[in-house]
Amino acid sequence: MSKSLVAYFSASGTTKRAAEKLAAAIGSDLYEIKPAVPYTSQDLDWQDKHSRSSVEMNDPSSRPELADHNASPGDYDRIFLGFPIWWYTAPHIIRTFLENYDFTGKSVVLFATSGGSGLGRTAKELISSCPGAKMEAGRMLNGSISESELKQWAESL
Repeated sequence: MSKSLVAYFSASGTTKRAAEKLAAAIGSDLYEIKPAVPYTSQDLDWQDKHSRSSVEMNDPSSRPELADHNASPGDYDRIFLGFPIWWYTAPHIIRTFLENYDFTGKSVVLFATSGGSGLGRTAKELISSCPGAKMEAGRMLNGSISESELKQWAESL
């Protein structure tokens, strides 16, 4: 298998656990996409239209600032990109991440976690943020999934 990076954003820890399991299963490096200002539980209250996450997701131009720019996707052939599904798509910090690096010629494989939504059109929506990359819709990594199943999935790509 080619050299891979598992990069992920996790606000509550669910996506982090999935990313760590995937990285362990495929023997890849792991990079956490962190916002410059961490999200609080109040920020994540999707039922409050004035919460930070609601305001960001209702503004298509919103690009939350990254805590660092230490990822090096240029060192990898394939980047597994994980995030929670917010409002049926990726949180805008994922666009910030994609727009801050050059993914030309890279394979970007999405994976996500959610309490009920799927990936839907997320790959089609994100491709404009990383021109020149091959974007793959990937899969949802909800619930209990074994490392062997994750490895088999990654090797099938």
